[in-house]
Amino acid sequence: MAKDGRKTRDLEPRINNRRALHDFFIEAKVECGMALLGTEVKSLREGKAQLHDSFARVEGSKLVLHNCHIDPYTKSAIVYNHDPIRERILLVHKRELKRLAGETSERGVTLIPLAIYFKGGRAKLELGVAKGKKQHDKRDTIKRKEIDREVRRAMTQRH
Repeated sequence: MAKDGRKTRDLEPRINNRRALHDFFIEAKVECGMALLGTEVKSLREGKAQLHDSFARVEGSKLVLHNCHIDPYTKSAIVYNHDPIRERILLVHKRELKRLAGETSERGVTLIPLAIYFKGGRAKLELGVAKGKKQHDKRDTIKRKEIDREVRRAMTQRH
């Protein structure tokens, strides 16, 4: 709760892309704004979005999010609702855009959305500069997680 008794909107649902951490090595993270319609914002506040097949691409002088599915707002008339899988413009500074364009120009590097959340009442997207994992990398990651889990389990039983 805020100081004056109102609930803060920053604690609302955070939509995560859990699949991204399994399929990619995340080299860097960037926070960017999103140009959204009103019904998209309301739908995001209800936590109705999917990021699992989405990606971002630098197109000319814009950063565009593709394949992000935001469900239509249920309490709105059909006429005023948005297209669920439309391209959305991401808002970043010009120097960040140039840096991202340079990083994604090399082969195998892509921009993957990691999470959508609200910060100061505005929708933000956490974007990761990512390289794809091979099958043996995925196995190594799973094995490492299991070993860490076993160590934590052993430490809690000791106390």
